[in-house]
Amino acid sequence: MKESVLHFACEGEPLVGILAAPADAVAEVGVVIIVGGPQYRAGSHRQFTLLARQLADEGCAALRFDYRGMGDSAGEARDFLAVEADIAAAIDALLAARPALKRVVLFGLCDAASAALLYLDARPDPRVAGLVLLNPWVRSAATLAQTHVKHYYWQRLRQPEFWRKLLGGGVGLGALRALAGNLRLARQVGRPQAGTRSFQQRMAATAQSFAGPLLLLISEDDLTACEFIDHARTSAPWQAALARPAARRVDLPGADHTLSARRHLDQAHSAIVQWLQQLPAPR
Repeated sequence: MKESVLHFACEGEPLVGILAAPADAVAEVGVVIIVGGPQYRAGSHRQFTLLARQLADEGCAALRFDYRGMGDSAGEARDFLAVEADIAAAIDALLAARPALKRVVLFGLCDAASAALLYLDARPDPRVAGLVLLNPWVRSAATLAQTHVKHYYWQRLRQPEFWRKLLGGGVGLGALRALAGNLRLARQVGRPQAGTRSFQQRMAATAQSFAGPLLLLISEDDLTACEFIDHARTSAPWQAALARPAARRVDLPGADHTLSARRHLDQAHSAIVQWLQQLPAPR
């Protein structure tokens, strides 16, 4: 395995990426690692560095890069809603650097997973052969409230200590008021909104229409992941997307949002490598 720096441009701004590639033979599918914000190409606990290197060790070239305004790339700072051009530029750069590659897989954690789906919504790209989504971000005030109600407040209400505080005039009353507010917000989940589609709707529609393989990785001990699963259960497009034979879900028991424990990181990496090795050949 060897690493090299890639310099490429996105709408006139210079971007920086690190390409990890096998020294000899290379698989025909490369991986573009999209980084969620605010982070740069190494990732929390160097998770993207380690992922790219392991993929290269397994014969798959991987590019991790800083989109505009992050890390060593120039330009104005931006969030996951405005990085379609950056992702396209990274795909171009990887394919130019490794001409033997035929297709790419997009990997993203959190709002980078969301960005991958939004990229395909804005720019259907036949070069994208698959998606790896780790704890996708679908947050809104309503979904966050729903998640708090389901995964936090109901647990509090079952704790004797909570009721002792409430009866004793402690913090329990404030928690009940917060619960009431979250219940009001949670009722808005799934209600149609006037005007343009929300980013959550765009993500779901893309997941349903995407014809290629999809790998969904879910951390058990992560509020963002819980929020996504609750959202997907009430979304017909997500239900259809995840019911496809080409979709696979892998749960990571005990894992947190960024896979900070090495055993969870290794488990995720193994799942990704195995999934890549089973990608169907292009038609």
